[in-house]
Amino acid sequence: MYGALYLEDGTVYEGKGFGYEGVSSGELVFNTSMTGYQEILTDPSYAGQVITMTYPLIGNYGVNETFNEADKSYAKGMVVKAVSENPSNFMSEGDFDKFLKKMKIVGVYGVDTRAVTKKIRDNGAMKCVISSRKLTQSEIDEHMGTIKTEDDWMRVVGTQKAYKVPGDGFRVALIDFGVKENIIRNLQKRGCHVTVYPFNATSEEVMAGNPDGVLLSNGPGDPKFAVEGIEAAKDFIGKIPMFGICLGHQVISLAIGGDTYKTKFGHRGGNHGVLDIDRNKSFISSQNHGYATEEKSLAGTGARVNFINLNDNTVEGIEMENYPVFSVQFHPEGAPGPEDTTYLFDKFIKFMKESKNEA
Repeated sequence: MYGALYLEDGTVYEGKGFGYEGVSSGELVFNTSMTGYQEILTDPSYAGQVITMTYPLIGNYGVNETFNEADKSYAKGMVVKAVSENPSNFMSEGDFDKFLKKMKIVGVYGVDTRAVTKKIRDNGAMKCVISSRKLTQSEIDEHMGTIKTEDDWMRVVGTQKAYKVPGDGFRVALIDFGVKENIIRNLQKRGCHVTVYPFNATSEEVMAGNPDGVLLSNGPGDPKFAVEGIEAAKDFIGKIPMFGICLGHQVISLAIGGDTYKTKFGHRGGNHGVLDIDRNKSFISSQNHGYATEEKSLAGTGARVNFINLNDNTVEGIEMENYPVFSVQFHPEGAPGPEDTTYLFDKFIKFMKESKNEA
């Protein structure tokens, strides 16, 4: 099957199609992970994006439904160098091609993904069209014109109605901007009783559930669109322990008076080094974001930077000096190490315990 990737600057990468047959369009990004392609495709934070995998062989260990981070994919396409047709893994339930068909994701392989990645690194994330058939220029223009890279995807990917994940431990209110299932699983492992709220839940609605702590989840898009979440976070400060992950980190940064900006091509992969300044120890982290917190904007907010990125020194985590509020840009549940930074969930538990004892 024919396959092609059309970029907004006129560049065309021709290859072969796999997965779902059709035409799709979105923002072209790259991910440097060697594994985890299934988790990547089902991570709601990739909503509206076409993902280029830098690792050359994808699909070699198949797929398994239990690895999904959501019940569907919000990504717009997948670009790879080579696809394994004969996966080998005792847990495999099928191959990657069928998985993409099921998720209705258009794929292209046989493409020079190194060239695609260098293009993004030089020019930044850009609009693209991915297709399983040849397109005319007018068709390309038509599909390209439908792309809105700043779409407020968090309003689409998260839950629309509050629900509970029972536990007998601390009561955690989780604001869902596009939460990954593994975040909930990490809270469950620690016995937490989790109530998941929609992105636009008010602080009054959340506090009415008498939670011991609030977790702001990951999610797609520009954090400045999370107006309701920012307002709720402002209200939580000083009242209850709060933990933010990825988009949740950016929301907290904005809630305390800081600022965020769109990066040139973001951080996406399972091999990003971060430094825990408090521990003076570095960790390998899983990341997926196109926005970051502006470090200078944190002056006078009452927060300090306690994690930095070892590649470009961008802000990877903050903590408030006088309140039990902290957040990280990376994914502690992503487990690339495999459990390098899951201690941050234990820190959240510690904050809730201390807060409850003080009360």
